[in-house]
Amino acid sequence: MNIKIDNGELDTSKIPADFTEPDILYERLTERVKKYHPSDDIRMIDKAYHTAFKAHEGQLRKSGEPYIIHPVCVCLILAELELDKETIIAGMLHDVVEDTVMTSEEVAAEFGDEVALLVDGVTKLTQLNYVADKVEVQAENLRKMFLAMAKDIRVILIKLADRLHNMRTMRYQTPKKQKEKSTETLDIYAPIADRLGISKIKVELDDLAFRYLQPEKYKELTEMLALDQRRREAFIGSIEEEVKNHIEKEGIKATVDGRAKHLFSIYKKMVMQSKRLDQIYDLFAIRIIVDTERDCYTALGVIHEIYKPIPGRFKDYIAMPKPNNYQSLHTTLIGPHGQPFELQIRTYEMHRTAEYGIAAHWKYKENQYGQDTKNSEEEKLAWLRHILEWQRDMSDNREFLSLLKNDLDLFSDQVYCFTKDGDVKNLPAGSTPIDFAYAVHSAVGNRMVGARVNGNLVTIDYKIQNGDRVEIMTSQNSRGPSRDWLSLVKSTQAKNKINQWFRLQFKEENIQRGREIITTYCKTQGIVLSELLKPDYMEACMKKYGFGDWDSVLAAVGHGGLKEGQVVNKLQEAYKKKNPEHTTDEDILEAINTAGKLHEHASALAAVKSKSGIVVGGIDDVSVRFSKCCTPVPGDEIIGFVTRGRGVSIHRSDCVNMMNLSEQDRHRIIEAVWETPVDGSSDELYDTEIVIYAYDRIGILLDLTKIFTENRIGVKSINSRTSKQGIATIDVCFEVSGAAALSELMNKIKQVEGVKDIERTKS
Repeated sequence: MNIKIDNGELDTSKIPADFTEPDILYERLTERVKKYHPSDDIRMIDKAYHTAFKAHEGQLRKSGEPYIIHPVCVCLILAELELDKETIIAGMLHDVVEDTVMTSEEVAAEFGDEVALLVDGVTKLTQLNYVADKVEVQAENLRKMFLAMAKDIRVILIKLADRLHNMRTMRYQTPKKQKEKSTETLDIYAPIADRLGISKIKVELDDLAFRYLQPEKYKELTEMLALDQRRREAFIGSIEEEVKNHIEKEGIKATVDGRAKHLFSIYKKMVMQSKRLDQIYDLFAIRIIVDTERDCYTALGVIHEIYKPIPGRFKDYIAMPKPNNYQSLHTTLIGPHGQPFELQIRTYEMHRTAEYGIAAHWKYKENQYGQDTKNSEEEKLAWLRHILEWQRDMSDNREFLSLLKNDLDLFSDQVYCFTKDGDVKNLPAGSTPIDFAYAVHSAVGNRMVGARVNGNLVTIDYKIQNGDRVEIMTSQNSRGPSRDWLSLVKSTQAKNKINQWFRLQFKEENIQRGREIITTYCKTQGIVLSELLKPDYMEACMKKYGFGDWDSVLAAVGHGGLKEGQVVNKLQEAYKKKNPEHTTDEDILEAINTAGKLHEHASALAAVKSKSGIVVGGIDDVSVRFSKCCTPVPGDEIIGFVTRGRGVSIHRSDCVNMMNLSEQDRHRIIEAVWETPVDGSSDELYDTEIVIYAYDRIGILLDLTKIFTENRIGVKSINSRTSKQGIATIDVCFEVSGAAALSELMNKIKQVEGVKDIERTKS
C-alpha cells in the first residue's frame, strides 16, 4: 500500500483496522519533537501515545482509519508549530475524555494537572455546538471559547490543529456536515488563527473551507490556474534567479523563493473587486528573507532599481506591524514583460512569526535561547484582553457576537497614526478622532470635545490618514459622547465603549421605556402580560438572551438591543410548556363559527363584501389575515390556521412554521382555497417577500431594482448584507397580483449578472 504523509496529513484510501501506519506516524512525530526540543526525553509523550492507542482501540473514523491516526496527526501539526511537550501530550489525549471511558481525574493522575487542564479545555470546546442561524447559541459558545483561551491559549492551539486535520479529512463526511463545519471554520477558526498570526494554519483552513462551501467555484478556479501553471512557474523561476543575482551582488545574504497566492484569497479578490483572474496583480509573490532589518530596506532599494514599482502599492509593515504582529515590506512591481508581481521582504525572525504566529516564541516553551519572551507574547494577546473586557461589559449576546465578528475581521486596511508623545496607534481605515480617543482610553473618549491633527483643529468626522499626529482635547465639563458618534466611528472598541456609556447613563430610563414598550405590545396583541410575568417564565427568557436580571432585559428592549416581540414570544413559549393546551374539535368549530359569524347574517353583508378572496372550511367572508412569515399570493397552495381571538391566518402549505407545528396545534389547521382568480387577473395586490443570493458587485442593487421598476412593481422594503465569502443576501418585500406574475418576475431576476439563486420566504 502506498502511503503519502505530508505536513501531518495522511493522504490514503480506507485503511484496514490492523494496519500499522499509526506507528510510522508516531515515529515521525518523535523525530520532529527531538529536532526542536532541547530535551531528548520523550517518555511522557510515548506514554501518552500508548494510553491513547489503548483507549481508542477498536474505534474507527469515517474514512475507516484506526481512530488513533487522528490524535497523532493533530500532534504532528502541533510539532510543526514547535510547541512544548505538555501541548503535544494534551494533543494526543484530547479526545480520550470525550470519546472513551478515561476520565479527567485519570489523565491528571497519569500526566499531571497541567495536561489535564488542557485536555479538559479542549473537551469543553469540542462540546460547543456552533449553529450559524442561532445567534444566541453561537454567541454563548464563543464566550466560553474565549474564556478557555484566556485560561491557557494552548487550548485553542490544540483545537486549531484538531480542526485542521478534520478539515483535511472532510471528504469522508456527508455534504451537509461538510458545509456546516466549513462555515464554522471560515467564520470562527480561520479568523482566530489569523489573529494569532498563524498563517500556516489560517491559509489551509481558508482553502479547505472554500473547497466545500463553493465546490464549483473551487474547481473552476483550480482548473483556470492549472491551465497557465507552466508559464507562471517559468516566470516565477526567472524572477527568482534575477532577484537573487542582484541581491548577492550587493553582498546581502538572502533566501529567495516564489509562492502562489492561496485559492480563497484569489477568489475573494475576484468577487469583492469584480475582477477576472487575469486582472489580479498578486497571483504570486516573490519572498526575500534576510538576516537583519537593515538588510530589508537595503534589499528594497536594490529591487526598486531594477523593477518599476506600482504607485500606491508599497506597505511598510516592519515600522507599522499588523495587529497580529506580522512584519514585512510589501511592494508590487512590473516584471520584465509587463507582468505585475508582489514582493515581500522580511528577516528570518519575521518569517517565523508570520508562519507560526504566537507559537513562534511560545512563552510556555523551554527557551533554548535563554530569551524572556513573556512580555512580547502578552502584547500579542492584547486583542484577547479586549474581548474579555467586552464579555464583562456586555450582557447582550447578539451585540457581543456582532462586535466579535467585526473585530476578527479587522485585517482589512489599517491606518497608523501617532499620539502627541509619538506612540503608534493602528486603527481601521476611515477612523476618526473619536476612534483615536477611545483607543487611548475610554475616559478620554467620553470627555472628548475636539481634536487637533498635525497641530491643526479638525472636525470630529475627519478621516485619519497614515502618519497623522493626533491630539485629543478633553473637558471635565463634557456631557459625554453623542449618539451621532456611533455613525462616525469605525473601530469595534469605540462603538462598544460609546454604547456602554449610554447603557450606564440611561439604564433607569431604558428600563422604564422597555417596560412600556412590552406593555403596549401585549395590549395590541391581546396578550395578558400579568400571566407571563412569572419567575419561571422570566428566568427562561433571561437565560435565552443571556441576561442576569429582568431589569437588563427591559433595558435592552428600551435601548433597542432586543425586540419586544422576541421577549414576549419567549415568555409565551415558557408559559405553554407549563400550561399545555389540548385543542378539541369543538374548540375548532367554535373558533370557525366565531371567525365566520358574518356569514350567518348574509343579508347584512351586502355592503360589506370580504376582500380576502379566501374560502375557509367551505365558508367565505370569514375574518382572515395573511401570514407575514410566508406571504401567500393567489396561485399558491394554502391552508388556514385557527388563531385564538384573531380569526384564521392563511399560510402557504410549505410554510416552515406550519410544517413544524406541535401535534396538539395540528388540529387547528383547516382547509382554505382561493376564491380570487389565480391567473393574476384580479386587481388586488398582495405583499410577498423573496430572498436573492448573488455575488456581490458594484451595481447589483441598481440592476435588480430596475427590473421591479420596468415591471411596475412597488417595492416596500429592500435589505442587503454581504458575507465574508462575497455573497450578497438581498431581502425584498413588494406587492404582486399572484403566483404567475411572481414566477415571471423571478425568472427575470435570475437573468441578472451575478445572481446565483432566488427563493421565496418560507418562515
